[in-house]
Amino acid sequence: MTLDIYDFDKTLVPFDSGSKFTLYCFIRYPWCIIFTPVLAIGLILALLKIIDFTAFKKICFLYVTLIPLKKAVGRFWDKYEKCVFPWFKQRDKYSVIISASPDFLIEEISKRLEADKLICTRHNPKTGAIVGENCRYTEKVRRFYEEFDKNEVTVCDVYSDSLEHDEPIFSLATGRCYHIVNGKKIPFDYFEEYKK
Repeated sequence: MTLDIYDFDKTLVPFDSGSKFTLYCFIRYPWCIIFTPVLAIGLILALLKIIDFTAFKKICFLYVTLIPLKKAVGRFWDKYEKCVFPWFKQRDKYSVIISASPDFLIEEISKRLEADKLICTRHNPKTGAIVGENCRYTEKVRRFYEEFDKNEVTVCDVYSDSLEHDEPIFSLATGRCYHIVNGKKIPFDYFEEYKK
């Protein structure tokens, strides 16, 4: 099987979906504001490197206990689905989206876009807490090979906005690597970029 890999946030859409969804919920469901002190303290601890990013993300979505989650996600993508970059809809190979974003948020848009496979950070939909590891950096590759047999899959092209954080998935490309900048696909050679 030959396939292409896509990051999601700032790759297929021009924003970080988790942050945008949080803001959307805090406006639409204002009682979520009671979680603001918790988020602020968590952010400070993460910036001071007292807790890691995964620990911070474990508290980021606790507010989902206070909202009708499925309805909120549906309305969110009703509003923002139009922001998906059109070139993704013109793909011609099996598509795998690999993202650190929460499953409860991007499963819906992945279905709407008819992506073939979604790999993302698992969350408990009742509490919002992360289940397992945050799907980022080398965890993306580990989760990819949890789903696909190394001997039966060939990764052709890889697309991501982050040269820093997505080097591990870029390393899987046998075709082209594409750095996404403001929705534009900028091709580059993996070895020229990372083996300088």
